[in-house]
Amino acid sequence: MEEKNYDRPAEILQVMIKGFRERAAAPAGNLILLGMAAGAFISLGAGGSNMVAFNLLADPATFGLGRAVAGIIFGTGLMLVLVAGGELFTGNTMMIAGVLDKKISWRAMLRNWGIVFPANLAGALLIAWMMFHTGLFDSGAAALGGMTIKIAVYKVGLTALQAFLLGILCNWLVCLAIWMAAGARDVTGKLLSALFPIWLFVASGFEHCVANMYLIPAGILAKANPGWARAALDLGVEPRALEALDWGSFFVRNLLPVTVGNAEGGGLLVAGLYWMVYRRREERKPA
Repeated sequence: MEEKNYDRPAEILQVMIKGFRERAAAPAGNLILLGMAAGAFISLGAGGSNMVAFNLLADPATFGLGRAVAGIIFGTGLMLVLVAGGELFTGNTMMIAGVLDKKISWRAMLRNWGIVFPANLAGALLIAWMMFHTGLFDSGAAALGGMTIKIAVYKVGLTALQAFLLGILCNWLVCLAIWMAAGARDVTGKLLSALFPIWLFVASGFEHCVANMYLIPAGILAKANPGWARAALDLGVEPRALEALDWGSFFVRNLLPVTVGNAEGGGLLVAGLYWMVYRRREERKPA
């Protein structure tokens, strides 16, 4: 009989809880380094997706195609986290399953989040700073720089409710990608499991807090370059909206509501849902 190369959902839950127990007990230094790596990996995926799609995104006739192309490239970031290793806040929102299962304390989960989240931010800011200084934003007669700014302006222009809901939808898909990858027993299965849900979230235009740790700071930095700022105005960015793009709008208008939405999407709609279905049901069974 051929051995199966994947786990069923109830088995995935056990694999995830075991992994989260290890994460909860990991030394802070390891969490910082792996968190920075994950932030950098996601940022490299975000930067690469902008590079391949900026000209398509600039034209309304090819906007949807641009989203689709960007989604293919962006998925590389999560693939790197899953296979090479990294601590990603959005994936770690599923640690709530370990808390519900009484294998992890609330304090241990919040400790992990409190270390990994700023580490993700540090890794993302590093990539944004490096990209700014490479001069790659001059690509396409500065159109890449202009589109980098335009994307950031759009994100800080969302209402709190929009950012929150887009965050829920995003991390629902991201955590399903991680969930399915955990159930795959070979690298090919893990990569394919990650590709399609991430492709869907990017193509749909949902909001991921760690990706935004790169996308918005990159736009803020690019705004300081007169040529790239002018390119953004040529792409239709309003001067007042450009002026409103700053570090305060990044943290308050986007990162905060998107992070809360991401936590709900991954923690409740994936980890919480599957724990209720597979573990709580077992607890109710008579001995």
